Amino acid sequence: MKILLATDGSEQSEKAARMLARFELTPDDEIVVFHAISFVPFHEDRESFYKNLSFLRREVAGKIIESAKNILKSVPARISVASREGFADKVILEEATESDADLIVMGARGLKGVSSFLLGSVTRSAAIQSPKPVLVVKNTRAGTGEKSLLNVLLATDGSDSSHAAARFLATMPLPAKTPVRLLNVSWSAVSDIPERYIIEVDDLVKQEIERARENEYAASGGLVHRARTELEKKFSDISETIRLGDPAEEIIAEARAFEADMVVVGCRGLRGIRGMMGSVSRRVLGHADYSVLVGRTCAAKKP
Repeated sequence: MKILLATDGSEQSEKAARMLARFELTPDDEIVVFHAISFVPFHEDRESFYKNLSFLRREVAGKIIESAKNILKSVPARISVASREGFADKVILEEATESDADLIVMGARGLKGVSSFLLGSVTRSAAIQSPKPVLVVKNTRAGTGEKSLLNVLLATDGSDSSHAAARFLATMPLPAKTPVRLLNVSWSAVSDIPERYIIEVDDLVKQEIERARENEYAASGGLVHRARTELEKKFSDISETIRLGDPAEEIIAEARAFEADMVVVGCRGLRGIRGMMGSVSRRVLGHADYSVLVGRTCAAKKP
């Protein structure tokens, strides 16, 4: 696997590098340590100042890249480096595309660019716009060793994007014993009715509600089974759970209950600033306090 690690030297970027150090990488894998040198516009009367500032940024870029390389020095994968000047979110995606990376890894905050004033952060912008899967690293469980197993939660809803996320997870350089939990959240037809009111309705309505819930659980079970079939090609420790309610809220709740280090979601709804701002994937990405892998329905690589 070829991984693009976007780093800016911040604490969050270093967390991303340390998470990669916990992957089961081999000499066949490659990590491109990439730094985006922020674009500096200038006015004619201050050209000299901005040229000096640009020079300083390029000098610092080398130190930032070297710091990330030091974190990865025990990793057996091949390490290469790259940098570009420009708006951070744009050049990260350009580098990932041109280098044919399989995965972009970046910290949750710290990668700042001019466009972040519009989109909230470079990380968010890159995750929304990327044609590649993006792993946004936030926090992992306290007290875990560098090589300890990561707890992974895969949320599946039966969409093409969630199946693509499952297939991609099965290709990631993680140990076969990695604990993986499969989750499907069904937005029940009666989920917005408080339970105490359901108790008060007559028996016929109760029976209809019970049948509806049984059908919902059965449908969820089928979706989870399909994802499990894909993941069993790689992982041996797989558990399943089904929840009813708001998908984003239930994914976040299950991740906390499972003590997940990484949550994997499909990209359905992530369509940019004019898209579905309330999408499940975007809400999980924005509100979760753990790392989030946003999958993509990617075309197969050319041989």
